Amino acid sequence: MSSSVQLFKDQKYQELKGQCIEQRRLFEDPEFPASDESLFYTRAPPRRVEWKRPKELCEDPHLFVNGISSHDLHQGILGNCWFVAACSCLALQETLWQKVIPDFKEQEWDPKKPEKYAGIFHFRFWCFGEWTEVVVDDLLPTMDGKLIYCHSNVKNEFWSALLEKAYAKLAGSYEALDGGSAADAIVDFTGAVAESVDLIQGKYREIISEQIKLFEDLLKVHTRGGLISCSITASNGSANEMETEMGLVIGHAYSVTAIRKVRLGERLILSFKAEKLFMIRLRNPWGKREWNGAWSDNSEEWKKVSNSERKRLGLTVENDGEFWMTFEDWCKNFTDVDICRIVNTSYFSIHKTWEKKMMHGAWTKNSEPLLNRSGGCFDNRDTFLQNPQYIFDVKKTEDKVLVSLQQEDRRRYKKEGRGESIPIGFEIFKVEDNRSYRLHKLTVQERVATSMYINTRTVFLKRVLKQGRYVLIPTTYHPGIITKFILRLFTDVPSKLRELKADKPKMTCWSLLCGYPRRVTQIKIHSAEGLQKQDRSGGADPYVLIKCENQKVRSTVQQDTTSAVFDTQAIFYRKNIDSPIIVQVWNSNVLCDQFLGQALLAASPGDPREQQTLQLRGRGSREAAEVPGRITVKVFSSDDLVEL
Repeated sequence: MSSSVQLFKDQKYQELKGQCIEQRRLFEDPEFPASDESLFYTRAPPRRVEWKRPKELCEDPHLFVNGISSHDLHQGILGNCWFVAACSCLALQETLWQKVIPDFKEQEWDPKKPEKYAGIFHFRFWCFGEWTEVVVDDLLPTMDGKLIYCHSNVKNEFWSALLEKAYAKLAGSYEALDGGSAADAIVDFTGAVAESVDLIQGKYREIISEQIKLFEDLLKVHTRGGLISCSITASNGSANEMETEMGLVIGHAYSVTAIRKVRLGERLILSFKAEKLFMIRLRNPWGKREWNGAWSDNSEEWKKVSNSERKRLGLTVENDGEFWMTFEDWCKNFTDVDICRIVNTSYFSIHKTWEKKMMHGAWTKNSEPLLNRSGGCFDNRDTFLQNPQYIFDVKKTEDKVLVSLQQEDRRRYKKEGRGESIPIGFEIFKVEDNRSYRLHKLTVQERVATSMYINTRTVFLKRVLKQGRYVLIPTTYHPGIITKFILRLFTDVPSKLRELKADKPKMTCWSLLCGYPRRVTQIKIHSAEGLQKQDRSGGADPYVLIKCENQKVRSTVQQDTTSAVFDTQAIFYRKNIDSPIIVQVWNSNVLCDQFLGQALLAASPGDPREQQTLQLRGRGSREAAEVPGRITVKVFSSDDLVEL
């Protein structure tokens, strides 16, 4: 077993199995006993539950019968359709389910070697950033000789029931799985990045262009191995598990098993054009009760599709819970979709490769403001910046950034009455290009992105950001909340994501010899205009260079202009406060860059904090000769090093 896999309850599968075989006994799990306490935490079972092994329920038990399929499993009396929907999705991807059910051939019953069977199985789940192995025995809860929870449509197949038991053990009990999110289960199965989309709020029902973009996005996710589920939120006048006129169940999780562009009519030789319909296939975890609208199993619309196309789609007309519908009808009937992306981080791939960084963090309380790490959302202006802060760089001119913030799984706390997820979210600010200490005040920083704040386990944001340095601040909605989180960031090129822990430069022995900063200065270069023309077309390729003591910050080059917008920020911790900050404007050339002018700034605490426009001058003192061009800046200085 890989050393990167953690052991739940420190139980070692091979060791336990070996002991059972040696002692010729079947495993009984002391960490998740076959008793009522593993079933419920708030009540007793309505009837007596008997725990039976598969061999007591059928003659020839197997983990899998004819492989694994999304049709294998059906929901029991537990309200965990979300888990069953996630399992249906998982069954579609062999590479994914083999991670969750490792060594499945070795775990399978072998009728030729019955003495090797020990009644023990193991499964793996992605728990809070780490793969965790869970061991279970094969004692399953039954009534009247039948499984009462998740079960296969084949009597002697048990992978789904055993997987559910392992997941219940992880959560603390079967009852802890009553109500949940398919996206959470899929993340636990795969380590995917989950995004929840509100189809109503996104106006996918009305705006066809948005509908098409969503279809293409879902098609790409599905094609690249991602998993998708959807549901209908109960509204006024409706209740969970109520059936709509079209046969869909409200408050019920469905798994998406296919997304296709379906060709209408017969395929003609030499014909490259054919009408195509955007279609989606869903599965009800109950294994019955299907959509009865257009393109349902027996509808007339299927006559528009050739026999070969129907065969390619795997169309069946059984009441097996699986059905097709147009993407337009899907958008109009469903309200929420959970998109779980398997983000590709492999360099050996024909698809886009993402650079991934993951950080483990926590919101913690402390009465000292500089040590407190639970400041609440942006509305809590006095404490917001007391939250954990993470810095990252966007190296390209523009880069698509994926951010996933996930809080710890709270199901295990349900027995204590605190099993609900906490409202969380995050903010992203564009900061100084050389910042390396925590933010203490928002002055020139631009707020470039805000996630939604919601009490789900994961909050996701997808955003295109411009080149520069950014600070990401994950928060709970209310201040003073204590809990753990993981933060995942995906970019096209390495982002160097890291936590900002220090508030100011550290005092060391060298500080006594070389001096310690006495002042902090923040400067933002807004623009430069009226610059001297440098080329035949009458333009220039200017950039800004900010110098302070031995440090330099350089902006990006603005092409072919004499009036450039820079939006460049820098922060300096200054030892020699009598030495001015120098802002220079240069013209970028292939062989040798050309100096266009500069401005000297005393940057004292008493200087104006408003935006100011300065005349450019030649090299030398503040009295150097004027040169063409002006630069607009905003400067803020303080002798308190934790002011900015």
